[in-house]
Amino acid sequence: MKKVKALLSAATAAVLALSLFGCAVKDAGNDPAQSSDPAVQGIEMSVAALKGPTGIGMVKLMQDSDAGTTTNKYSFQVFDSPDNVVAAVSNVDNPVQVAAVPVNVAASLYNKTNGKIQVAAINTLGTLFLLENGDSIQSVADLKGKTIYVSGQGATPEYVLDYILTSNGIDPDKDVDIQFVADHATLATMMVAGEADIALLPQPNVTTVLTQAQDVRIALDLTKVWDDTNKVNGKEGQLSMGCIIVNKEFAEQNKAAFNKFLDEYKTSVEYVTNETNLDAAAQLCETYGIIPKAAVAKKAIPDCNITYIEGAEMKQNMQQNLQILFDANPKSIGGTMPDDAFYYTR
Repeated sequence: MKKVKALLSAATAAVLALSLFGCAVKDAGNDPAQSSDPAVQGIEMSVAALKGPTGIGMVKLMQDSDAGTTTNKYSFQVFDSPDNVVAAVSNVDNPVQVAAVPVNVAASLYNKTNGKIQVAAINTLGTLFLLENGDSIQSVADLKGKTIYVSGQGATPEYVLDYILTSNGIDPDKDVDIQFVADHATLATMMVAGEADIALLPQPNVTTVLTQAQDVRIALDLTKVWDDTNKVNGKEGQLSMGCIIVNKEFAEQNKAAFNKFLDEYKTSVEYVTNETNLDAAAQLCETYGIIPKAAVAKKAIPDCNITYIEGAEMKQNMQQNLQILFDANPKSIGGTMPDDAFYYTR
């Protein structure tokens, strides 16, 4: 079976993005916020979070917002997929100003909206793992001749796998049989049922499989493999999978307030990634619908690579990642490499 390079996810995001952030919201509300800085008083900000790793870093901020202890006023929406996020931020009647999306979707939106969004921070590094029902896979070389099930056709998982295979002398079209599955949950179910022996999945789906199928193991950590491959290729930068985007006009008109969001979001990330808060963070993931069960979240969070990277380091990492995706298929990031205006600076 030949691998079909479908780009449905990217295409959907591109179509929906044409009206993205068409109506930026300016300062709203008359009630004073807690800050004494008039530039951040009364700002209401609508934020979209994704279920899974890219949303984990927001859970403490969600709790603080509900408690009324944040400087800004936040309205959070949690969605199942990047396409749902794009649809939400495209809604002119109730626009979302800030969102967490995959790195390639952010670049695609920037291109398709003529620079109406910016990326402000990397919030998730590599979360991909190759699972095997058996013990035949010890290195990338062992994948030659194998059938690999993948969820994420036309998105980051496919291109990460392509880059790693190609860099290790394996032709993705000829040397392996790649079978694409509709979504992560379906592939996880297939692994548990024994219908797939080798699968590429992200967290927390990996944890779900491992807790239900005793014979399945992690064969390869693709974040580590990515880093090793980059060293061989003379490249720098970590595998970046998720980021925070902002409506450019909103950020320009409410810069102090948005910078305060970034500060509060960073504090939330630091809370979640502190191992002493693992139980509480896991429960918050369940409470806010980011991960269905706290028990799964507790096991998954340490492997989700939740982070906060902004500024020059963010730009370097994202440029390196986007260049690899662009080389694999320019359409995966909207056709062209984003210019410097893509990157938000304080």
